[in-house]
Amino acid sequence: MDKKKQRSLNQWLKEQSKLAKQWLLIAIGLGVLSSFFLLAQAALIATILHQLIIENVEKQTLVPHFAGLACAVLGRAGCAWGREIAGFKCGEQIRCYIRELVLEKLRTLGPAYIKGKPAGTWATLVLEQVEDMQDFFARYLPQMSLAVVVPVIILIVVFPINWAAGLIFLITAPLVPLFMALVGMKAADANRKNFKALQRLSGHFYDRLQSMTTIRLFNRASAETEVLHGASEVFRKRTMDVLRLAFLSSAVLEFFTSISIAITAVYFGFSFIGELNFGHYGVGITLFTGLFILILAPEFYQPLRDLGTFYHAKAQAVGAAESIVDFLEIETKQTSNGSRPLPSQEHIHIQANDLEIFSPEGTKLAGPLNFELSAGETTALVGPSGAGKTSLVNAILGFMPYQGQLLINGIELNELDNTTWRQVISWVGQNPLLLHGTIRDNVTLGKHDIDDHAVNRVLDQAYASEFVDEHGLNYPISDRSGGLSVGQAQRIALARAMLQNGQFWLLDEPTASLDAKSEKLVNTGIEKFAASKTTLMVTHQLAYLKNVDSILVMDKGDIVQSGNYQTLSQTSGTFKDMLSSNLDQLEKYKGDLDA
Repeated sequence: MDKKKQRSLNQWLKEQSKLAKQWLLIAIGLGVLSSFFLLAQAALIATILHQLIIENVEKQTLVPHFAGLACAVLGRAGCAWGREIAGFKCGEQIRCYIRELVLEKLRTLGPAYIKGKPAGTWATLVLEQVEDMQDFFARYLPQMSLAVVVPVIILIVVFPINWAAGLIFLITAPLVPLFMALVGMKAADANRKNFKALQRLSGHFYDRLQSMTTIRLFNRASAETEVLHGASEVFRKRTMDVLRLAFLSSAVLEFFTSISIAITAVYFGFSFIGELNFGHYGVGITLFTGLFILILAPEFYQPLRDLGTFYHAKAQAVGAAESIVDFLEIETKQTSNGSRPLPSQEHIHIQANDLEIFSPEGTKLAGPLNFELSAGETTALVGPSGAGKTSLVNAILGFMPYQGQLLINGIELNELDNTTWRQVISWVGQNPLLLHGTIRDNVTLGKHDIDDHAVNRVLDQAYASEFVDEHGLNYPISDRSGGLSVGQAQRIALARAMLQNGQFWLLDEPTASLDAKSEKLVNTGIEKFAASKTTLMVTHQLAYLKNVDSILVMDKGDIVQSGNYQTLSQTSGTFKDMLSSNLDQLEKYKGDLDA
């Protein structure tokens, strides 16, 4: 990572700290207050020992000193506890804000962009990388101020007592941050590489975990194990690089701190035996002076040592921030969310004129397209893989930017309120997403104002009651439809769409992964419920389109044919070619039904 990039990331992190300025100031203030307790503690210890050893005073007369010492110790402990609380609150507030920024950006980019990367990569970005900024805001930033303020306070106290000791402190103090910075430059780059390796490993692992059944089916377990082993080995090496630099940084700081404290101790040792006679202001060096400054010597360097310890947190935060900032700065063509309500929700009519669909990055995916989805009619959208069908569906849902006209009941989609528009859409996809919860929760999407009668009605209409009656509405479903077969999960998803009762039905290969029996039941349920709705059905199964009102055929981002089944099946072109290759599939389907 070049220095310019590193400086810009540092600046970005510091700008975020303004969001929790109050907690940051509290943490710094408590650290400064703790330094005053430290001075009192050192002075009391030196006074007690001086009076006991040199002046031979009675111990009973020192009771107030011991009481004051106990108060100073408790005061420092209270300040340390308060600093931890304030630092945590500071980091928590900023982390929540950064996570909101990332999630808002993901919401803006939409599902079409999110699918471009593995889910593990997004999980690492949103969870682990944001969490790794905690110590930067909670510890490093407050310590940056304390590393300057606390040594200055100690110097102000030490110089009037002994200028030689103060000069030793002043000369040796810059060595600590100097070598800390030299080591830290490498640490930031090592952390950045470590996060990249972690993102790749998370993406690999999560995708392979999802595809475990397919991997076993095709006997690819050994090959995928090698892939994961390679990714984990890269992550292991990057992690060891980070730890090596962290330990090196600590060793350097301890070395120079120990030398500085040793020089101070040697100076006072030779002064006490009369070999050195400078540094004082004509009154000589007393036991109190030596003890007081020697007690303060480690504490003078402690804020700098703590800063060095937390410098690793800074390097970690800079490495984490790079991916986050790059993601937040992605320039995309934005989808618009207007404020106009849908004028009529009883019938949905969709019309496209010279419609061009773009990816979030601005790449043209399809168009210009001209078509019409008439109210109350069923339209099938077919075409080979990569023809642009998914892009068109995402554009209709409001997830993809576009140019030209896309009118919903005569209103431009960009001018419509997306929430209002999506409330009238009932969507059934080829991979139903069922969440962790009961069957009832998945049908109602957690809404508690829907009675069981309405739920059972749509389950009957979706032909799902045959297994729901056996298990009950409170039957638990784990993540990713665990506990149900694919066909059962699809019928639950169909019941959910029926309960929403949208006027526009969007069906994206709803029977692609089903066996013959489940496919027949799902198709029957859709035909009955969506008969009077405006329906757009994306499918590769062309032989079952004889009853649809119209068919749109896409190829290479354009609508190359349109018409009804009778016309297209007798006309040379993409549809007829696809239909010929689809006949074998139809014969197999009939054979399965007969069996």
